[in-house]
Amino acid sequence: MLFAGPFFLVGAALLTLPTFGFSESAPAGAQVPPQSRVHTFPALYYVVSLAALLLVSLVLGWLVAGRLLRPLRAITATARDISATSLHRRLGPTGRTAEFAELAETLDGLFARLEAAFASQRRFVAHASHELRTPLTAQRALLQVALADPDATADSLRAACRDVLAVGASQERLIEALLTLASGEQGVERREPLDLARLAGEVLADRRTDDVTIETGLEPAPTAGDPRLVESLLANLVDNAVRYNAPGGWVTVATGLSGGAASVVVRNSGPVIPATEVDRLFEPFQQLSGRPTGSGPGHGLGLAIVRAIADAHGAALLARPRDGGGLDVTVRFPPVP
Repeated sequence: MLFAGPFFLVGAALLTLPTFGFSESAPAGAQVPPQSRVHTFPALYYVVSLAALLLVSLVLGWLVAGRLLRPLRAITATARDISATSLHRRLGPTGRTAEFAELAETLDGLFARLEAAFASQRRFVAHASHELRTPLTAQRALLQVALADPDATADSLRAACRDVLAVGASQERLIEALLTLASGEQGVERREPLDLARLAGEVLADRRTDDVTIETGLEPAPTAGDPRLVESLLANLVDNAVRYNAPGGWVTVATGLSGGAASVVVRNSGPVIPATEVDRLFEPFQQLSGRPTGSGPGHGLGLAIVRAIADAHGAALLARPRDGGGLDVTVRFPPVP
């Protein structure tokens, strides 16, 4: 009706003009025939023409509206078919209308975020169910051994309790790491201005060790992102560099601007890492053998968290093994518009 209305109104206006009549002029002094020179539009012809015009307007409006709304019907049908099990599907380019193309692009972005959220949830459940089974089994074994010992003393029971508490603390760290990994994989909803140098300084203030020397070169590096996730990225980079190092080793943390983009570089000494093994280290629960220092062995989630948070912020992540051992990791955030 919206499209047929203008067609009908314009046509009706053009059809109505002759009904007002018009006259023929004659030269001065010429004989004017007795019959009237004013021509009128027959009423029956006008009514029939108006009805035909209405019909034609409805048909044209239906055809034009159908053609223009065809991409919207395709978008609606595809979006209806997409469910939690088929979030990998995308609408893609739809029609030649800018508004519909923008709508399809917006929905594709929504589907991508939903897919990432569902995938992160599934991975979190799988990782948690797999990794928490071992410490729970260890706790049960410790308690069963303590209860089954007929000669158990207060000191031995206290020792068993301390072991159970240590396993529980390890579980807490694992769950916290899994939650951070899941948050990083789900993406960033709201970006805030932040400075990598300030966040790195706060992280390093709580991480001092006698086994490893930490050197800094913190230049202002303003960018935008989720401050909590970026702080977790920096903390995991530093913790990984300290933990997988060598006694008497070193760690350097530097921030700054490069080509208008904020970046952080973390270098550390340590065991020699084959170049073919670098990518594997950024997968969950993957780590090289070696004697950790500092805060003890990790769960193999630190660098996986770093990659997830970097991807969520659209940051470039580059890791390169050092010839003498250790790793150089650079995270470069996109320039702030």
